[in-house]
Amino acid sequence: MRRTRILSLAALLLCTPVLAGTAPASAAPAGPLHIMLTDDDGYDAPGIRMLYQRLTDAGYDVTIVAPLTNQSGAGTKMMSGTTVTVKHPEPKVWAVDGTPGDSVSFGLAVVFAERAPDLVISGTNFGPNVAALATHSGTVGGAVAALEQGVPAIALSTGGLTAPVPGPIFNAMRPTDDFAVKLVERLRAHAANGRLLPEDVGLNVNYPVVGADGTGTAVGASLTTQDPQLILKAGYTDAGDGTWKVNVDLVTAPPQKGGDVEAIGADKVSITPISPNWNTGVVGFARTASVLAGLRP
Repeated sequence: MRRTRILSLAALLLCTPVLAGTAPASAAPAGPLHIMLTDDDGYDAPGIRMLYQRLTDAGYDVTIVAPLTNQSGAGTKMMSGTTVTVKHPEPKVWAVDGTPGDSVSFGLAVVFAERAPDLVISGTNFGPNVAALATHSGTVGGAVAALEQGVPAIALSTGGLTAPVPGPIFNAMRPTDDFAVKLVERLRAHAANGRLLPEDVGLNVNYPVVGADGTGTAVGASLTTQDPQLILKAGYTDAGDGTWKVNVDLVTAPPQKGGDVEAIGADKVSITPISPNWNTGVVGFARTASVLAGLRP
């Protein structure tokens, strides 16, 4: 079932180059889409504010519900405290003193208590969320939190696998946001029963930094898998006083064919279908079953 859904999604997204056009569909949600924005860089970060403005200009009803402070690398973490501090600094903006997952949880339970949003978008993130980076990403974690509650979700990131340079990445966020609008329109045009994405399927979208200044446009879009490579590896040096110095190095391997790393390395947008759970694929499940056959307590 999952394979069928993903293949259908591939045909939907990539049947025309770079989401160039859409066809009308009567099943699309009526009226302006209601979109909730979150991220892991904070409610006032440039990425989320730029995307808010771009989506608003495109005619969407957009509300920010995002962390009060930077929560990069928070993954799918959700707090378990008995209280949470939430600020409402301006209309359409809520700042939650917690993780992206906390923000999405609060947004769906309180801000959108009357009616769930049509879509949650987490981003635009500063830097890529591909390979193992995606597994630990707060940006992706925010999208997963929405998927867990049955709300269609997209994680959106900008960057490549080189040392991040703020100027080009910020510049590349503009074509990233333009692509996000095209993507949402494509999903809306082909919405099934009002849903923008198949049940239990979200998208992890990574836009490359094209050109020295980041103002270039991606050469295409690819439906990808998550490359299994590590990307970042921590090393530890004993300081002798009970503390350890941590050094994090970029460690890359040849990209997996059809993976997200290969796509952004070729200046293409990577679109990876994601699930809100950690179920393995059919092959992995079958192999594990054969190993454990007959095991009893």
